[in-house]
Amino acid sequence: MSLEKTKDSIEMPEKKGPWLLYDGACPFCLRLANRWRGTIERRGIGMAPLQAEWVGARLNLPEEELLKDMRLLTTDNRLLAGVDAYVYLWRRIWWCFPLWLLTLLPGVRWIMRRAYRWVAEHRACLSGACALHGETKPKCSPGLIGWLPVLALPAAAIGFRGEFPETWIFMWVLAFAIFLGCKWLTWSRARAEGCVMGIGRSLGYLFLSTDMNAKGFMANDRPVAKPASLEWLSASVKLLLGIFTLWELAPMIGEGHPVLASWVGMLGIILVLHFGLFHLLALAWRSLGVAAEPIMRSPASATSLSAFWSKHWNRGFNQLAHDLIFRNTFRRLGVGPAIMLVFLVSGLVHDLVISLPAGACFGLPTAYFLLQGVGVMIERSRRGRSLSLHRGPAGWAFAFAFTAGPAYWLFHEAFILNVIHPFLKAIKAL
Repeated sequence: MSLEKTKDSIEMPEKKGPWLLYDGACPFCLRLANRWRGTIERRGIGMAPLQAEWVGARLNLPEEELLKDMRLLTTDNRLLAGVDAYVYLWRRIWWCFPLWLLTLLPGVRWIMRRAYRWVAEHRACLSGACALHGETKPKCSPGLIGWLPVLALPAAAIGFRGEFPETWIFMWVLAFAIFLGCKWLTWSRARAEGCVMGIGRSLGYLFLSTDMNAKGFMANDRPVAKPASLEWLSASVKLLLGIFTLWELAPMIGEGHPVLASWVGMLGIILVLHFGLFHLLALAWRSLGVAAEPIMRSPASATSLSAFWSKHWNRGFNQLAHDLIFRNTFRRLGVGPAIMLVFLVSGLVHDLVISLPAGACFGLPTAYFLLQGVGVMIERSRRGRSLSLHRGPAGWAFAFAFTAGPAYWLFHEAFILNVIHPFLKAIKAL
């Protein structure tokens, strides 16, 4: 160590603050400090290890207490620790401002403090070599920080349910909260597995893409084929068809048949968003060289129920459910029970987004997805294969019957009348 660095570690610096203080002996903490040093220091915040002698002299804390938390020393000599230090930083970094706003919601800081405490107590293991057990910890787990928004964002939306003047507003806020939580989780998993995360690409993935493949989206080491003109045309036609269905066809049916008109309007919404805008957004990313995939891939062409749910319909969430649930349970439970568990979780999530805003018919969306699981089991059975339920025209008819036939369980009448109908009136589609 140079004489200059030794002197700086002993004498108090001329800068009064603020100072971000971290555990300089912890590889995990050092990695975070080095990653964020430029961003933090550009805001006029100095950084120093807690082990620096001037820090010990200034804080006057026992060593065990001193190293317990990351700390932030403000210009007015206030000492913030742990989550409070993060909140201080987030308020001063413009692209972290949404995180700061999240901390204002009731209960969020309580959850964050417990997540932070777990990370702080296990930080020796998070570096890859656990000092307590001498074991190498897998680097594919995002930890509690990755899971926190999945729990906190929907909880916050539900907690503020009474503040939303319309049921459809609550439905959209809750759906976006779940979506953003899942996006953060996939981003955290990719980062934990060593994927390089640039700020611009990360923000694009979190807020301007619809798929759930963070590693593919962030990758720069493989060529991405530019979308063909025909694909742009196809997505545009589906968008225009959705607009026609939503603002022309649904009003033709009119208020005299509210359930039918709302069903047609809902189909228009799905065409506009899932088949139109989301597909165009994926094409725009691909034209920029980013491997973004559309979440819908010709679901009407699926020739089996398994293929419909795994390859054709809402592929982003299906991939997420496969990675988080199926891959972690099929060895212990068996393939069949693991598949049923995936459909059960999917049903519960849809019950949350559909039945909770509607305030009625709880359990019908879950029953719908459990029925899909039963259909997949029938298709995979010896009898199902002998009847060719997994391929060809028979497979297509079987998939159509199971998905479209009981669709009124998924989008039940309470949801249609209490959520979709008011939303269509709000956007002047009825």
